[in-house]
Amino acid sequence: MKIPKEMKHYCPSCKKHQLHTVSIYKAGKQRGSSLGARRHEEDRKGYGGQKFPELKRTAKTTKKVTLRYKCQDCSKYNMKSRGLRIRKMEILA
Repeated sequence: MKIPKEMKHYCPSCKKHQLHTVSIYKAGKQRGSSLGARRHEEDRKGYGGQKFPELKRTAKTTKKVTLRYKCQDCSKYNMKSRGLRIRKMEILA
């Protein structure tokens, strides 16, 4: 799917439709020292094994892509609530 680099989108900060620059959201690197990761490792340790079932094979062939909009007026970011399930997304220059 091809989407334009700039499009009009509602800005909750400005409370009106403004021109936004579009980018694809990418999650940052997860910290191994975070509290959730430490708790999960604790649950996995010793007898009893895995806390959640280990994923043997994935059912889906595509990932959900989340779009990130940056307002050109107030330069604040907002993201679309639902991601699009797409094999490939291309932002046109």
